[in-house]
Amino acid sequence: MKIVRYPKRKTWSELLTRPVQEFKKIEKIVNPILKKVRRKGDKAIRKFAQEYDHVTLSELLVSRKEVKDAIPKVSTTLKNAIDIAIRNIETFHEAQKDQLLEVETMPGVFCSRKSLPIPSVGLYIPGGTAPLFSTVLMLGIPANIAGCEEIIICTPTDHAGNINPAILYTANKIGIDKIIKVGGAQAIAAMAYGTESVPKVCKIFGPGNQYVTTAKQIVSKEGIAIDMPAGPSELLVYADDTAIPAFVAADLLSQAEHGVDSQVVLVTTSEHILKEVPKCVLQQLQDLPRKNVAEKALANSLAILMKNDIEAMDLINEYAPEHLILMVASPENMAQRVKNAGSVFLGNYTPESVGDYASGTNHTLPTNGYARAYSGVSLDSFMKKITFQHLTPAGLKALGPAVEAMAEAEHLRAHRQAVSVRLKYLENHV
Repeated sequence: MKIVRYPKRKTWSELLTRPVQEFKKIEKIVNPILKKVRRKGDKAIRKFAQEYDHVTLSELLVSRKEVKDAIPKVSTTLKNAIDIAIRNIETFHEAQKDQLLEVETMPGVFCSRKSLPIPSVGLYIPGGTAPLFSTVLMLGIPANIAGCEEIIICTPTDHAGNINPAILYTANKIGIDKIIKVGGAQAIAAMAYGTESVPKVCKIFGPGNQYVTTAKQIVSKEGIAIDMPAGPSELLVYADDTAIPAFVAADLLSQAEHGVDSQVVLVTTSEHILKEVPKCVLQQLQDLPRKNVAEKALANSLAILMKNDIEAMDLINEYAPEHLILMVASPENMAQRVKNAGSVFLGNYTPESVGDYASGTNHTLPTNGYARAYSGVSLDSFMKKITFQHLTPAGLKALGPAVEAMAEAEHLRAHRQAVSVRLKYLENHV
């Protein structure tokens, strides 16, 4: 990790720059994939499966037999853990349901708003070096609670053409039975345009590598909704003298092992923490199966010493991390000063991992500074809100003249006329 002491405010923007993503270069690879899937459908998907995954797929849709065969391959311990996660995620997302909003804004003018589910959604589930069955829970559960009529999953296979058993078990557990064997940018194209095996959906969700992310951003320009513009995973830990260095190191590594383009940042006001945490990182790193991945991510990471809490929180809000852990003396008080973050974890005993899996909050979060303007996935992400208005004759008489004046000022005479014709009718008939 690069260590920086007391950076001047004018250098913060450059200091906090994420690892550079070569989007132009990636777009040149992704665009032809999208076009081929759009033109050739399943044929293109099978071709890309052979080209990229070195697998020949006879059927793209997962069969009931494949799901049934996967269930005994998942340990009882993991099944019990998934059950706990399901209960917590359901509890938190059920609590997010909106009530019908009804307001009489002035006598005779009634406005209301209600939430309706997005009819069809596609969930992208990474399945390569880290098969994220937890993302099935994070996206599938709120989609179910919202009442989405059609929920599909796209996820890549291994070289034998099989999907990770935990992904199949989890999808089956929450009632999602349309699972398609397709990954990468071609999966995003399939969900955006539709193929013989993959239905076109209204909105696409899910994390992925730089090709998946770029594909989502491209199709979003073509009218397909996506959850958010997300990139590589990231974590910032703010630790003072009350933090336990081994805990800080473990959290930094938990995010660094996601991918070589992940970034972790330590911000501290303590020389002790600045000295001890890198030692603990190196020690814990040696035992990780994904050591090589974590090492490359750490090369893009920072440890920053700040003068005080005020400057530290200003810097954190400028960075706008996907995940923020506050290992400080009064984390609840410090949390009140957080303005930009995807999800916040308070205290020494709240590792970021609990949010990734089972605390109940959603782990699909804005990265790359998008937390300044975007929220993480929630029940609302699977809903659309429709407003209604209803005016009584008295309401139109009261409100109409204001609308006439405003329409006239904008030189929109037909807008004014739509009100005026009704007011004249009311003068003569009511």
